[in-house]
Amino acid sequence: MSVGFRRFDHVQLPFPGSNQSQFTMKWTLRFLCVAVMAGVLAGCVVRRAAPPGAETSPPTSAGPDTAPLGPDIVRAHSRWVPVRWADLPGFEQDATAEAWNAWIKSCERPGPALGSLCGEVRRLSLATPEEQRGWMRARLQPYRVTSLDGSIRDGLLTSYFEPVYEASRVPRPGFSVPIYRPPADLGRRRPWYNRYEMDTLPEARAQLAGNELVWLADPVDAMILHIQGSGRVRITESDGGQRVTRLSFAATNDHPYRSPGKWLLDQGAIRDATWPGIKSWLAANPQRVQEFLWSNPRAVFFREQELSPLDAQFGPRGAQGVELTPGRSIAVDPQSIPYGTPVWLASSGPVAQLQRLVLAQDTGSAITGAVRADYFAGWGPLAGDLAGRMRQPLQLWVLWPK
Repeated sequence: MSVGFRRFDHVQLPFPGSNQSQFTMKWTLRFLCVAVMAGVLAGCVVRRAAPPGAETSPPTSAGPDTAPLGPDIVRAHSRWVPVRWADLPGFEQDATAEAWNAWIKSCERPGPALGSLCGEVRRLSLATPEEQRGWMRARLQPYRVTSLDGSIRDGLLTSYFEPVYEASRVPRPGFSVPIYRPPADLGRRRPWYNRYEMDTLPEARAQLAGNELVWLADPVDAMILHIQGSGRVRITESDGGQRVTRLSFAATNDHPYRSPGKWLLDQGAIRDATWPGIKSWLAANPQRVQEFLWSNPRAVFFREQELSPLDAQFGPRGAQGVELTPGRSIAVDPQSIPYGTPVWLASSGPVAQLQRLVLAQDTGSAITGAVRADYFAGWGPLAGDLAGRMRQPLQLWVLWPK
């Protein structure tokens, strides 16, 4: 940050010939008088208020957290109970600067309650974590998220990611699983054909023909792409050239999502419903793969999106309409927590120990209820491994304007 200042250049004063000594003494006395007056006046300076609309620095400190706590806030699917900042586990240790880009992303499409803070959020983008925490204490009030009746304070944290797959523009040996754009009659039939009907009914197959975007190698990878809602593919074009692009969510067939993992649990086929456990079962039971795929009637249709170098640094756009930030974006039930809300998340389990600032920027068909979140892990195999195993207890606090 630059500091403005005035520069006073040295000025050569002319002395009139033979009276130089006498002039010098008079000038010195005048200078001393002026200096004394300036010192007196300096103690009487009145700071003038900034004109209306002038940009001011956001506060980076707050007084003691001892003010009386206000009432609860009731949402459609949750109750927010005011708490002290000291109640947020790990608040003093988080590298909040890592979350600030996600917050600035949310300010591209802020809600009415949070939009007034966005100017200050942007000006704090280069502040230290200590200054950012001081500003949050001054401007925001933390609330513990609970069920509507206040009885449920701990919930469930899962995770999702953006898979990265090899793909072909045309069907060829080893690449026979199509990924579709929305068919022309999708809006005229609700719900549209389910996953089983899409694979077996001639009329459904006729509607899908010609809408193939790319072809994948593995039908289970295609199902994961449908469940995650977006992915990156390295496409081999018909001329042999390659490029990486994003397949983004475009529409669904309007059938409810049913968890294939729960389907296996209900049958007693597995005890470990993580993706590593599911894939192990599928490898041992290849004759049941198609049955497993049809257990979820919901299908997703995609659109192709160019992936610039800048776009590649972020995830896909979430339900808020902004790009997701790995490790700092979560999907929530918007009837519990509005999009764009800064949230303090705490979760301790076998996969990760998390105490951090995140932003509510997405949702999902399985993300419902008060204390429920899906943690965006990023993209690629490592993110997929974390997301595939994450299922652990969760606590949430919304940080809401005072």
